[in-house]
Amino acid sequence: MRTLIATAACLFAATPAMAEPDWAPAVRADYTASLGGMWDWFHRNPELSFREVKTAERMATELRGVPGMQVTTGVGGTGVVGVLKNGAGPTVLVRADMDGLPVEEKSGLPNASKARQVGVDGVEAPVMHACGHDTHITAMVGTARRLAALKDRWKGTIVFIVQPAEERVGGAKAMLADGLYSRFPKPDYALAFHVAAGLPAGMVSASEGIQYSSSDSVDIDVPGIGAHGASPHAGKDPVYMASQLVIALQGLISRERQPLDPGVITVGSFHSGLKHNIISDMAKLQVTVRANDEGTRKQLLDGIKRVASGIGTLNGMPADKMPVVKVIEGTPTTINDAPLARRLNAVMATTLGPKNVIPFEQTGMGAEDFAYLVQPDSKVKGYYFAVGGTPMADIVAARNGGAPVPSHHSPLFKVAPEPSIVTGTIAMTAAVLNLLGPKTAG
Repeated sequence: MRTLIATAACLFAATPAMAEPDWAPAVRADYTASLGGMWDWFHRNPELSFREVKTAERMATELRGVPGMQVTTGVGGTGVVGVLKNGAGPTVLVRADMDGLPVEEKSGLPNASKARQVGVDGVEAPVMHACGHDTHITAMVGTARRLAALKDRWKGTIVFIVQPAEERVGGAKAMLADGLYSRFPKPDYALAFHVAAGLPAGMVSASEGIQYSSSDSVDIDVPGIGAHGASPHAGKDPVYMASQLVIALQGLISRERQPLDPGVITVGSFHSGLKHNIISDMAKLQVTVRANDEGTRKQLLDGIKRVASGIGTLNGMPADKMPVVKVIEGTPTTINDAPLARRLNAVMATTLGPKNVIPFEQTGMGAEDFAYLVQPDSKVKGYYFAVGGTPMADIVAARNGGAPVPSHHSPLFKVAPEPSIVTGTIAMTAAVLNLLGPKTAG
């Protein structure tokens, strides 16, 4: 990210400003009149994955307010689909995710969430828009309004999907299973963006290849044989075995994978026992696995099962008490269509100015279930881009020893809503206009 910010600063200083599209002032006016208040409502009222009932209702209402929009609710659970037709032409899908996270907000914002909700796992938790999905859905409304107002500049069909459960990488798959590509016009192109706290506000970035890694959530049950803590020889300690497993899993990264190919195995949760002096009969691990290609993904998942079984054998566990590995949810890599990405990156440079289009650099192994919408067998060409969410001054200050920029999924996470939403709306509108017909003036 340091390289990216340095590049951004140089471009900002060296490149003259360009004329913006003639419709861009209308986006800013819409933010002042409506979108800013809408974002505030979404931020105060986040909802967990597959529990986004009020969010979906609000989005359905907003999309129904767009002239010519046909809206369907309850797609893939809480998903919303809006279809805007304007004669013969290609079909473009515009996607925004809407779920929050089980995080207690500590951002200090005046509109910080106080919400609590019971998730699909049955656990009540505080809820926060700690990944910026509130900006995504607000920008979708802005995009839909602007494209409806610009119908003289495009021909074709736009399908707006308000997707649930991105954080559980299950919403896109659920919408597809519920007929997204059969009940509604199947797209030729699918577009989406994600606000990025580490990217300066007003700037965008998109890869011409891989944009996000794969992600798999893995549950591992490590059975033991309960005993008194003072007599470990009388049982089999699952905490000890699970601890061995936590360490052994890292060997799949450091000793079985080509060193220049990225991969991540992180144990995010380890639970066992209820009392100091009791050896429990079960330990439970929750693991996230990341890869940049399907070969590495399979290698890591197969390796987890093998290593877990080996730990059971090493500790003399009977066949009916071996560790059990379950992959409970996952998504493949998100890969942009290269020709489409080159085309739309050029549109971004024309629309926002070259200084605001930053070369893509993968700095982590985040994942996105947008990948399901653009799998090779679908023949849908995908373009996913990042939109800056933090003022450049704050990023430069952090780089120089000031307060750090909070990461996504942090209780301190926050982005500047106005530049994020305005830039996202302008960028997405320009991309759709380019794909569906006559280019905008300016």
